[in-house]
Amino acid sequence: MTEYTIYHNPRCSKSRKTLTILQEHGIEPRVVLYLEAPPDVGQIKALLGKLGLDASQLVRRGEDAYKSCGLSKDSTEEELTAAMAAHPKLIERPIVVKGKRAVLGRPPENVLELIG
Repeated sequence: MTEYTIYHNPRCSKSRKTLTILQEHGIEPRVVLYLEAPPDVGQIKALLGKLGLDASQLVRRGEDAYKSCGLSKDSTEEELTAAMAAHPKLIERPIVVKGKRAVLGRPPENVLELIG
């Protein structure tokens, strides 16, 4: 069986709900507390590939770090991934990975795409 991994922020209601949905389906994922153990640029790029997104779709623009890093809608993939690695609060959450696929748990029910 392929292992599930959730990039989780326990303070986020969407992240908690996504984890609950996994557990309700008998899945105990590997939990990565990404604010405590931030992914590096390579890991972020790998996640983006599994999600089928570019960095601008994963970055949280409302965070203070977005402005303090000088990011804008014109920022490059390199600038965005570097900022997310340095400031993990900029990473939209939760992200659930199963094998070569991943989904963003917004809404949490998106995780159902990976189950089954």
